Amino acid sequence: MILKKEQIVWVVLRLSMAWIFLWPFLDKLLGLNFATKAEQAWILGNSPTTGFLKFGTHGPFASLFQNMAGSVFVDWLFMIGLLLIGLALLLGIGMRIASYSGALMLFLMWLALLPPEHNPFLDDHLIYAFIMIGLTFTKAGQWFGFGKWWASIPIIKKYKFLE
Repeated sequence: MILKKEQIVWVVLRLSMAWIFLWPFLDKLLGLNFATKAEQAWILGNSPTTGFLKFGTHGPFASLFQNMAGSVFVDWLFMIGLLLIGLALLLGIGMRIASYSGALMLFLMWLALLPPEHNPFLDDHLIYAFIMIGLTFTKAGQWFGFGKWWASIPIIKKYKFLE
């Protein structure tokens, strides 16, 4: 099957967003010395959320997010979210849930940084969230992914929100 130009754009956006979620998961899990130092890796028992939530947040919602820092529940929710959203986008399955969940996660990160550093309201978190919402309206998982196969599974056919 030959893809149209707009399909190629959405596939590239889908795979790019997959990497946006998978990379921080891997870096925080293993401490790959990019945003997370090796000694701060999650597998060593460190919190993957403390750095951002405790020291990176500012604005009207900062105290709300700072109070979540280091919570085991928040750590697990964040890391599982990064992994599952990233994998779903990479494989092209569960695109609706992954896209809406990813948009919500990005929106919450935007709230934690409100107002953004270089703009009164717009930053990369919102742009990425808009891309995630755009992915819900396309069939990007069916192009260069397992979305067609996923959509043919009986339970997915029955519950379209799982598509």
